[in-house]
Amino acid sequence: MTEIQMPGNAFDLLLAGNQRFVSGTPEHPNQDAARRTETAPSQQPFAVVFGCSDSRLAAEIIFDRGLGDLFVVRTAGHVAGTEVLGSIEFGVSVLNAPLVVVLGHDSCGAVAAACAALEDGRTPGGFVRDVVERVTPSVLAARAAGRETAEEILAEHIEHTVDLLLERSRVLAERVADGRLGVVGLSYRLADGSAELVAARGLGAAAPTAS
Repeated sequence: MTEIQMPGNAFDLLLAGNQRFVSGTPEHPNQDAARRTETAPSQQPFAVVFGCSDSRLAAEIIFDRGLGDLFVVRTAGHVAGTEVLGSIEFGVSVLNAPLVVVLGHDSCGAVAAACAALEDGRTPGGFVRDVVERVTPSVLAARAAGRETAEEILAEHIEHTVDLLLERSRVLAERVADGRLGVVGLSYRLADGSAELVAARGLGAAAPTAS
């Protein structure tokens, strides 16, 4: 594997962009006409980002990246169905991205709705209900472990999603096992723009899980 294809290096590249965004010194790489021309025939993203659909969570902006860098999949509450799994597997097995990122954030409406549904027994109508029901197991697991704060529940949901991807996708699990893929969970803070590591699989000891 080349340097950029190593999971740890891809993760470092992603975090470096987030640090530039937080500090207010973005470089806006790969966003010019030359990059547009370069990527027109094919794409080689260095990371698959599976994040919440929240309008404040635009991956290319918060990680200071450009065209062809990130393969982005988004759903409300980053709930994962078959379409999501297929899209992530495409980014990994066809496009050879060495990193998958589950990106959650504070003040997540889906997590808040799942908490409210457990407290008052009322769930939203339509297909929004399906989203809330898919988040509910994370809330229950957090509370069973004595994790009651919004931050703790969010971290549980992010880690649950990371593990769910590896449990349901043999493609992802095998690549993590043989060192070709890292799967991480990041918690994004809306106020300051920082992305904190809360779960890591396949990165080794160099990427400690945040407390």
